[in-house]
Amino acid sequence: MYKLKVLAVDDDPDILELIEATLEDEYEVMKASSGEEALSKVKESSPDVIILDYMLPDIEGPKICEKLREDPLFIHIPILMLTGKGETEDKVRGLDAGADDYMVKPFSPDELSARIRMLIRRSSINLDANPLTRLPGNVTITGELGKRIKSKEKFAVLYLDIDNFKALNDYYGFERGDEVIKSLGRILLEVIRKWGGTNDFVGHIGGDDFVVLTSPHRAEKIAQEIIAEFEKVSPNFFDEKERLQGFIETIDRMGNKRKFGFLTISIGIITNLHQEFNHVAEVSAKGAELKEFAKKIPQSKYIFDRRSS
Repeated sequence: MYKLKVLAVDDDPDILELIEATLEDEYEVMKASSGEEALSKVKESSPDVIILDYMLPDIEGPKICEKLREDPLFIHIPILMLTGKGETEDKVRGLDAGADDYMVKPFSPDELSARIRMLIRRSSINLDANPLTRLPGNVTITGELGKRIKSKEKFAVLYLDIDNFKALNDYYGFERGDEVIKSLGRILLEVIRKWGGTNDFVGHIGGDDFVVLTSPHRAEKIAQEIIAEFEKVSPNFFDEKERLQGFIETIDRMGNKRKFGFLTISIGIITNLHQEFNHVAEVSAKGAELKEFAKKIPQSKYIFDRRSS
């Protein structure tokens, strides 16, 4: 049975043991005894909740909060700050840095369990978030798109897919594939932050499939920026040997051995400027059709559907 992951960060091994004993029946508990170790484990494992000591030997808890809140992939992870004293100044500093709640040590195990459950309930994005990118999943995507259809507002939907992703995943293993997916998630959020509007939306359908909701007049610029940013990092997903030769060699979907170049990205753009949609499934079907057409072109590209219904 799948368990939500809790990362406990404290330089006191007794505190870590108490947290583990309190939570291990209900959660998968990971432990870190320093700030650097905590940041590394967050990037590796994307925990669902973090229990973070205020005072650590290398990096203070509030500084770790700030670092995590700067990364789009970790901005939604609930953080419970543990303080060794009850001063209001420490509590305020922790909350200002991005902590969601705090407890004063020594704490009651029952209260700790209750606080963790509360944080999970409060963080509603966890109900539908992709565990790898922490971006909203299909339920939220359908709801967002449905609201736009119902309101009759003009919208554009970008359907994104990574070309040759399976080949890279087969060649290097799933951990490398996970790096690629998380990297694209960051790129999408950063592009929308820079070029999108206040109501724009990024979702993760699953695997290497993503969706962006924006306005028709911003869609092409956003697609261009996504492609430009992805092209910058794409060679880095290969090891040095394959990066220098420009390809990996592995088995394709038909069982044939062939060469695959650097990863590229295909984007299909659907709008309701010249056609009317009454249901989310209609948009999804056209988006899938357009994206498959784009994937036949051997480079990063976007296809804008300007057809009328």
